[in-house]
Amino acid sequence: MPNLKDLKTRIDSVKSTRKITKAMQMVAAAKLRRAQEAAEAGRPYADRMNAVMANLAGASASADNAPKLLAGSGDDQVHLLVVATSERGLCGGFNSSIAKLARARAKELIDAGKTVKIITVGKKGREQLKRDLSDKMINHVDLSEVKKLGYVHASDIATDIIARFNAEEFDVATIFYNKFESVMNQIPTKLQLIPAKFETEEGADVPLYEYEPSETEILADLLPRALSTQVFTALLENGASEQGARMSAMDNATRNAGDMIDKLTIVYNRSRQAAITNELIEIISGAEAL
Repeated sequence: MPNLKDLKTRIDSVKSTRKITKAMQMVAAAKLRRAQEAAEAGRPYADRMNAVMANLAGASASADNAPKLLAGSGDDQVHLLVVATSERGLCGGFNSSIAKLARARAKELIDAGKTVKIITVGKKGREQLKRDLSDKMINHVDLSEVKKLGYVHASDIATDIIARFNAEEFDVATIFYNKFESVMNQIPTKLQLIPAKFETEEGADVPLYEYEPSETEILADLLPRALSTQVFTALLENGASEQGARMSAMDNATRNAGDMIDKLTIVYNRSRQAAITNELIEIISGAEAL
């Protein structure tokens, strides 16, 4: 049985850890509110953009002069996987779930004889994927210094993806991220960016428009913006999911620390009582011997 000093030191150590996890939980809760509001505020815009683009794409996808971002390269041999994760850890299985989905997709493509290229957004995803897919990585986007995520950051990522597509570096691009549903539930999601796909929810009211100039000309201008919007939406959803996962993980860690402190305190009290009892026995035995 550990001595009293060791038990006391361990209890103090766990108490210090509990203070840290409790503080991190409160910080994550404050950040979650802002991140959730940003993600929810962006959804109506993304949905409306998606509806307009679906309307345009439906009329132009089969046209001979359809934009390349919509029609694709005509092949699917080279796939670009954009894996968006967090810059920091201590958020439960948030990063692992995204990396697992991306890794499974990469394996599926490689087994099918396809070429895979990976762009990582966020340090944690890069750390997990480089263990077995380091030779597939072609770029990394570092957002560790970004205090507030903006559309400009998504636009930079989208511009790089489009430039690589125009340079014929890949045929199909897919982004992987977590969609925020609740503090306890984040859904690993993959979304094809190129060739662009715009699907509306079943039963949704999609208005009909007449366009001037032609749908194809408007599409050529709107497609890069739509792609940036999709990337921005993914980053916003990821931001809310990360804080929700961190808040949940830190809450569990705080509870576990509390349980451990209770158990260690019981052991400490029993050890202390046993030590006192032994001392009393020694005193009484010595007194009787006299």
